[in-house]
Amino acid sequence: MNSAVSERRRIVALLLLLPVFCLSAFSQVGERRSDFSLGVNGGVNLAKMDFSPTIKQNYLTTPVFGLSARYVCEKYFSTICAVQVELNYTQAGWDEKIIDGSGNTYKRTLDYVQLPMLMQLGWGKEQRGMKFIFTAGPVLQYLIGNTEKKGGGVWNPDNRPNNVVYQYSNKPDFNIDYGIMAGAGVELSTSIGHFLLEGRYYFGLGDIYDNSKKGYFERSANQVITGKLTYLFDMNKKKQ
Repeated sequence: MNSAVSERRRIVALLLLLPVFCLSAFSQVGERRSDFSLGVNGGVNLAKMDFSPTIKQNYLTTPVFGLSARYVCEKYFSTICAVQVELNYTQAGWDEKIIDGSGNTYKRTLDYVQLPMLMQLGWGKEQRGMKFIFTAGPVLQYLIGNTEKKGGGVWNPDNRPNNVVYQYSNKPDFNIDYGIMAGAGVELSTSIGHFLLEGRYYFGLGDIYDNSKKGYFERSANQVITGKLTYLFDMNKKKQ
């Protein structure tokens, strides 16, 4: 295992513990909460891959949707502290920008079951009204399918820049992907539930292709910008 992979795994391990550390620190002096909510989420991804050697790309537009659960446990001064977990279906991948004169087009779509484990901090109205929210934490996802689309007439990859063509004939080597996610947005709390509108960014720490000495790519990681709407309804709301 190379040093880069080991370092990424150490980062993920620390991020997995980040929500626990933060909430433990807040709980020493904060006002306790015990508010549990369930709901659904959906949105749109703009996906690319971080390749080395590089490949020129356009953003690939894909869907994301799933289930959300949130536990609000503390209020520390004006900061409302919570943990939010999701189980999503999401698509990543890339859309190559081929400019070699062949007229070819190429898209690869990667289908994942995704598990974000996020710390959420909020500032504003707790009961009714608006508040600003910030979320961050680790993400694990498992590849369940991938689709490639070749177009633009006769397929001719002979003149690709830097002669990077390995991705055309090879499926991803790894099904498990991991990384970090962070984002910000607003939440509207009403009598019928909570509506969250967020922008998020996913930075992949794992690679989809083998990055060892025998592999072709030094790096092949997912990079995804997401716009997402979430609806949560309270299962219980207790204050102490």
